[in-house]
Amino acid sequence: MTIQISQLTQKSMSRNLLRTLTLALLSSLIMATPLLAAEKPSQHAAAHQDSAPAGLVQLVREGTKQYLNVNNATAAGYGPFLGCVAGTDHGAMGVHYVNATLLGNLTLDPSQPQALIYEPSNGKMTLVGVEFILDSASWLAANNNTPPVLDGQVFNFVGAPNRFNIASFFELHVWAWRDNPQGSFVDWNNDVTCAGE
Repeated sequence: MTIQISQLTQKSMSRNLLRTLTLALLSSLIMATPLLAAEKPSQHAAAHQDSAPAGLVQLVREGTKQYLNVNNATAAGYGPFLGCVAGTDHGAMGVHYVNATLLGNLTLDPSQPQALIYEPSNGKMTLVGVEFILDSASWLAANNNTPPVLDGQVFNFVGAPNRFNIASFFELHVWAWRDNPQGSFVDWNNDVTCAGE
């Protein structure tokens, strides 16, 4: 599906329509996926789970444990978006499984992130973290120009234009299922790789 935005004039397109088109485009890119083998949590992940820190990481872990099996994620409306994301100089994020329905949701809920992040390895997908994604214009309009904060963590702002070619947004990564040596809320994780894709 190709959308020729350049054929439409800015004057005839409202902001809300542009956001709706963006969400529709994201929805169309999320395809039904075949059932994939879900990797059981490694001993490292199991040990991490036992010594889980309090706060947002623990809330996300408790709220997303049903998605350790990627088949449960696809059944709940999550689908892969853009393949495995690796850093140019270090680390990776993994494969984002995005729930298009939740993209329009402005409610901050640790158990309902807009994206689940999986590390691919030998045909299996291992849940490593989540990403909360909020349209910035909608959020700011509904919240008196105050940026989103979830359990004390302030979201990052990503302006437009950006590499995703979408409107500006707020995002927050939470590495709930894989330790990140740089911190639980840093975008890139040196302990995640796309080498097994």
